[in-house]
Amino acid sequence: MRETLKNIEQSGRSLAILIDPEKMKVDAVAAFAETIPTTVLFLQKNLHIDQFFFFVGGSTMENTNFDQWIKKLKQNTPIPIVIFPGSCDQLSENADALLFLHLISGRNTDYLIDQQVNAAKQLKETALEIIPTGYVLIDGGKETAVQRISKTLPLPQNKVEDIVNHAYAAQLMGNQLVYLEAGSGAKESVSIDIVREVSDQINVPLIVGGGLRTMGQIEAIYEAGAKMVVIGTAIEENINWNG
Repeated sequence: MRETLKNIEQSGRSLAILIDPEKMKVDAVAAFAETIPTTVLFLQKNLHIDQFFFFVGGSTMENTNFDQWIKKLKQNTPIPIVIFPGSCDQLSENADALLFLHLISGRNTDYLIDQQVNAAKQLKETALEIIPTGYVLIDGGKETAVQRISKTLPLPQNKVEDIVNHAYAAQLMGNQLVYLEAGSGAKESVSIDIVREVSDQINVPLIVGGGLRTMGQIEAIYEAGAKMVVIGTAIEENINWNG
């Protein structure tokens, strides 16, 4: 089944709530899931969101049983769960889908091919929907966990053509999604000009995340051509976030 990708492609607007299990103990998952419907209803009403997802993953996942965490979330929400992995260790058959990430903007072979090969060993018999995703890290004004762990540099926001070429290369390589990421807690989100230029050049769904904290920012990203927006820090800081 390819329901996750199909739903993203066919929706007008999708939104993913990004959760880092390193920042939430498994015992708190049920209570967290119970509060999310209020936020979902607010976003549906004000941003006309068609599809909601949970993106789950972290940069290191130290001292966290990833599979147990995913299982607990699955037991407490009907919202599809998509793994947004920081490494090949972040896999679980209790999720609905997996973003098979390629860090297109980096040149560290560990995140261009090594992690993917190690994950492949574990995915030969998987029931997960696997979605190849070109991941492009954009400078959001601060060093991010992705940058530290991957040992790669983000692309400067003033290099719009370079960013567009990376995104288009991701599509040519067969990726079914392109994800522009300013990083968790970014001071600056991906600029509207970048989103618009990339959206105009690719014909696969565009995901944008990092540094989005207001309804106005999110609306502008959708208007510029993003198919999906990802919010994380805003909800981490205020579980009743309403933009």
